[in-house]
Amino acid sequence: MSTQQTPRKLFRGGTVVTMDANVPNLETGDVLVEDSRIIAVGSGLNADDAEIIDARNAIVLPGLVDAHHHAWLAVMRRMMPDVDDLFAYIAVVAERLGSAYRPQDMYQSTKLTAVASLDAGITTIVDACHNSRSPEHTDAALDALDAAGIRALHMVGKPMDKRASPVHLPHDLERLAVARNGSDDDDLVHVGLFGQLDLEAWAAARRLGVRILTEFIGDLAKLGPEFAAKGVLGTDNIFNHCTRMPQEAWKLLADAGVNVTVNPRSDALFGFDDESFAYQQAIDYGLTPALGIDIDTAFGSDMFGEMHTLFSQQRSAMRYRRFRGEAEVAAPITVEAVLQAATVNGARAAGLERSIGTLTPGKQADIIMVRADGIGVFPATNAIGTIVQAVGRSDVDTVMVAGEFRKRGGKLIDVDTAKLLADVAASRDFLFGTTGYLPGRFESSAAAQNSAA
Repeated sequence: MSTQQTPRKLFRGGTVVTMDANVPNLETGDVLVEDSRIIAVGSGLNADDAEIIDARNAIVLPGLVDAHHHAWLAVMRRMMPDVDDLFAYIAVVAERLGSAYRPQDMYQSTKLTAVASLDAGITTIVDACHNSRSPEHTDAALDALDAAGIRALHMVGKPMDKRASPVHLPHDLERLAVARNGSDDDDLVHVGLFGQLDLEAWAAARRLGVRILTEFIGDLAKLGPEFAAKGVLGTDNIFNHCTRMPQEAWKLLADAGVNVTVNPRSDALFGFDDESFAYQQAIDYGLTPALGIDIDTAFGSDMFGEMHTLFSQQRSAMRYRRFRGEAEVAAPITVEAVLQAATVNGARAAGLERSIGTLTPGKQADIIMVRADGIGVFPATNAIGTIVQAVGRSDVDTVMVAGEFRKRGGKLIDVDTAKLLADVAASRDFLFGTTGYLPGRFESSAAAQNSAA
């Protein structure tokens, strides 16, 4: 990455959405950055020595946080857009292709996910890696995140396939935590544990002070009585999906103050959720759910799609319950609540709420600027409604992580796109050739190929 950047930078004359209740939004305002931090938010800021980013006809806001994404799946992008059978999906993604991953395949997929995320205004990703096949695989993923320049929490997890022998886990976490989890929030990439419900692994993670990720679908897993013991669940836990959970499980998570993430598109794809709606259940229990993209096998690195889907799904689910005659149904979701889920709540889930998620002086300068003068966006009468309902990847003009530009003028910085695409294609071709899994260009589910496995 280029390091020849002016220490002070000023976003000047834009609409500013801070997501901080103590720092007012501004119809026309400025955001001043020095080195890696925000030092002022206001109108008419004086910074004669700063590099100016012209924010007129644009909206300046915190970088988006993708709170759950399997970055290692990027080589399989949209390979199974219609799949609705979780176990058929696992048979292909884990048992066939995932089991053949080399460290270089991990690197290429993770880098593609990270770069595509930055392009779409995602400055932080919780990378849920359930294919950490060896220390070399993990190091390759971490190297890719470093190379992209994204902020990330890489969750190291055992592979899902039966061929793996992950004897290095969880004890490899100690090496990783020492190398990665310092106290300086200027360090962009940290590690945690993708530990599912393995309490022995949880204990190892807690000795190292790292966060713990669990994917949880209520009718596929249960929280036994051991999880109600004091100290077993806590604020260092992240529970993803949280669909179709019984009320006693929700109470257990809420009482412990765990972090909850939901994946609006993939939860619908696999039929995980129902009209009880995990996002709303979390809200009802006083939790602060964050949003994740989850899988590239059907989608891609685009939080705008998740925000659109959350808004529509919550309103559909709550109105269905109201029309069915239920009492005390939750109010329709607001665009501000959706944006909070994609910024503030995601920062909290990653354990970074003191560093990112809002445009607050003193916090890290993870900032994006979206154009509001495009033909599909203008007039941007309501700023937050425009962000949640109108803008997309192509409207993301500027992306900054820790004060460093990662995208400027609508173009990624220091990314050789042609080389990255060639490297990803080579990785994909190796995996297909090695495993014999050759999906047709117009096949859209895993069923036919899975039956031949």
